[in-house]
Amino acid sequence: MNVRFACPTCDYPNRLTLDAEQDWQCVSCEHRQHVDRPEAALPNCVLCGTHDLYKKKDFPHWLGMGLLVGACLLSVLTYGLYEKWLTWAILIGTAVFDGVLYLCVGDAIVCYRCNAHYRGVAANDSHPPFELTTGERYRQERIRKDQMKSAR
Repeated sequence: MNVRFACPTCDYPNRLTLDAEQDWQCVSCEHRQHVDRPEAALPNCVLCGTHDLYKKKDFPHWLGMGLLVGACLLSVLTYGLYEKWLTWAILIGTAVFDGVLYLCVGDAIVCYRCNAHYRGVAANDSHPPFELTTGERYRQERIRKDQMKSAR
């Protein structure tokens, strides 16, 4: 299982391969943390302990938006040149390509609180898709935590 996360102290991006329990140390700020061996079903986040996890497609959003914008711009160009069949071929071809990518790309499990991304874990029914209310609750929690840090 591969985990991508930010250091809880300095927010430096880190990667970790979890096969057994181990001690982890940040390369930036020397923060140390003991990480337990995760269960196969991943009922909670190994790093922060929260049970609120969600699944999402493990695909870069910028690439998906780039495909969409590129197809739209190219179809506008071909439509302006009165190439209607080519325009439809571009739009339908991009939609089919997007559907194939969606089916081929696996899922990643993400923690709401610490935003750790777990790859190589089978998503199950205890990992629902992203819920805006839960995400907003943890976002507000991070804002309050940052305000408390800056007030000190």
